[in-house]
Amino acid sequence: MAVVALLAGWLTVGDAQQLLDRIVAAVGRQPIMLSDVRIAMALGLVTPAPGDNAVAAATEQLIDRQLMLMEVARFQPPPPDVAAIKTEMASLNARAGAGLPALIESTGLTDARLERLARETLLIQAYLAQRFGAAVLASESDAREYYDAHRDEFARDGVVRPFEEVEQLARERAAAARRRATITAWLTALRNRADVTIAAPGPG
Repeated sequence: MAVVALLAGWLTVGDAQQLLDRIVAAVGRQPIMLSDVRIAMALGLVTPAPGDNAVAAATEQLIDRQLMLMEVARFQPPPPDVAAIKTEMASLNARAGAGLPALIESTGLTDARLERLARETLLIQAYLAQRFGAAVLASESDAREYYDAHRDEFARDGVVRPFEEVEQLARERAAAARRRATITAWLTALRNRADVTIAAPGPG
């Protein structure tokens, strides 16, 4: 189905504020708005790499987040406790920093929505921990391979430290990289099965 035809189903006649927003993607029948992208970037829920098209990269990450939330909904893990949600909300607020009032004004972010984002984040974290576990310490050969491919990570004052000095750190980073790769492959499989639509680029 063409992007315009699919996304037009969500567009309704509204006030000027609504017209300033736009749909940037959809996962199934769940739209992702430009305001969602801006909120997610400001709160640190997504982290586009330097040099990326920020809106495009953040949109891709929000698609992944929505796919994970759909998986969470399928398995219905226990809800996070209130104290954990409050702590996560405080963390999100802190990431927004001094820009929080402007973010609230420009996107309509509410405490209720912030609470929902915090709860969803905790649910995703718990689900990933349950499904993929913690990163298991890598073998010496895996650590050395990682060390050889990422020597700049083990430099101090411009000098690469010997492997023997940083073997433990290399093992940890190799294991974390392997876990990330496993999760990335899982997300790719989810996306291949899902109905994902990305709108044509528009003004950011």
